[in-house]
Amino acid sequence: MGRRETWLETRRYRPEDMRLARLALEDVRAGMEVMRAVRRHPLPQGGYLGKHHLVHVYREVVRSGEWAPDTDLLRRLRMKPVRTLSGVTTVTVLTRPFPCPGECIFCPTDVRMPKSYLPDEPGAARALEHNFDPFLQTSARLEALAAIGHPVDKVELLILGGTWSAYPRAYQAEFIRRCLDAMNGFESAGLAQAQAANSAARHRNVGLVIETRPDRISLEEIGWLRSLGVTKVQLGAQSLDDAILARNRRGHTVEDLRRAVGLLRAAGFKIVLHWMPNLLGSDPAADRRDFPRLWSDDGLRPDEIKIYPCQLLENSDLYPVWKRGEYHPYSTDQLVDLLADIKPTIPVYCRVNRVIRDIPSNHVVEGNRRTSLRQDVQAEMQRRGTRCRCIRCREVRGHPIDTDGLRLEATGYSAGGADEVFLELLTDDDRLAAYARLSLPSAAPPLRELAGAALLRELHVVGPSLEIGRGQGGAAQHVGLGARLLHESEGRAAARGYRRLAVISAVGTRDYYAARGYRLNGTYMVRDLAGRDAIA
Repeated sequence: MGRRETWLETRRYRPEDMRLARLALEDVRAGMEVMRAVRRHPLPQGGYLGKHHLVHVYREVVRSGEWAPDTDLLRRLRMKPVRTLSGVTTVTVLTRPFPCPGECIFCPTDVRMPKSYLPDEPGAARALEHNFDPFLQTSARLEALAAIGHPVDKVELLILGGTWSAYPRAYQAEFIRRCLDAMNGFESAGLAQAQAANSAARHRNVGLVIETRPDRISLEEIGWLRSLGVTKVQLGAQSLDDAILARNRRGHTVEDLRRAVGLLRAAGFKIVLHWMPNLLGSDPAADRRDFPRLWSDDGLRPDEIKIYPCQLLENSDLYPVWKRGEYHPYSTDQLVDLLADIKPTIPVYCRVNRVIRDIPSNHVVEGNRRTSLRQDVQAEMQRRGTRCRCIRCREVRGHPIDTDGLRLEATGYSAGGADEVFLELLTDDDRLAAYARLSLPSAAPPLRELAGAALLRELHVVGPSLEIGRGQGGAAQHVGLGARLLHESEGRAAARGYRRLAVISAVGTRDYYAARGYRLNGTYMVRDLAGRDAIA
């Protein structure tokens, strides 16, 4: 099949709109605030220009050579810049509705959606609009992000919707193939072709994330996930108390969670755990005792967490329990107080991705309805004089940095039968510019291609996402920070006696490692360490 034109290439703008957008863009370039510039040039048919008009004109004048590229100007035009301040652009897609093996009492049920999702949550609404078609969801999201100024050449694909591992495998493979087709710009004959093409595609897949249940992880499953190109797995831990899990009908135990985390870590996956305060049978004091178990239990110690306070929804089995007076949702003040207590205790090697779900407040029967809980918690910690040192709170984000002045720090900890080394490149004021996760296993690996290998589970340069090969003054990306951490990881692995270093590379990053001496072995990029200078 031939390559399809994208929406950005076929969309037509009215000439008069483009003339006005050019005038507004020149105002912004001269230093005017974006919204003021837009209001100076109203549309003749009524209303105002959108930022996508200005981004389109900016790209046209740069493409023609009339203006030199101006990343600062484009950053000012960009809507919701926080979406790409962590170094990659995340594209979220949802699987179609399918029976979930779980019977959790807190999950909402809507026949139009996969289990636990509501049709008017932002990502879910987009999926419903496209009838859960993976190609249309991916292409539409890429186009929308590009239209408002975000770079879309490095894409982390986040697949949500029920329990991924419960879907038929043929559906899983086809779903990912169609997502990659949207990134590649052509229809492939199969998943292998789509994966191979993505290493040189316009939109490269630099991370593939699925969510599943702890009791669905097995040796066979991790091999399957790697064949799909998955690099990160989200697991619903919810609680570290078996009695609470049973009361909320989770259908798995804490030991199931430990076993799943251990298998995933041994195969190099990045691990995200979901934790839910305010479950049935818990209370703020019990939650304060539960949260530290994520870190004190060396069978857990996740790389990232999502904190999802339990929310009371009418279309859940928890609702009749509340009606009987047997469940009491926390107030916003209780949640803020709880989260401000626990957040400063999170280790430096963990990233807090969320502290609340995007459930529209009209669905919440009682309890907290604020989706800005992260900001509320940050304000409370500032009032108390405490801070969180998780990865997200320390990322350089939009701040300029002196890359020559970065210092290297290493944090070691044991987890799941491996010695983990978290490597960081930090500024003088403790901002995080890049990091790597080196895993030094002591047990036999779960997959044959990992024999004798240390594992590089993550290599990540943060800061504003920049197009591949394009640097920006003061930015962390594309200035050799990743190569520096890769070199450091190789030296440390060699010093510990490992013969090889294996990277759990996404299909779109294989060329990066190939250019640095790695070769594809199974689904991992691997380099022999013989003769490599060891770092003591």
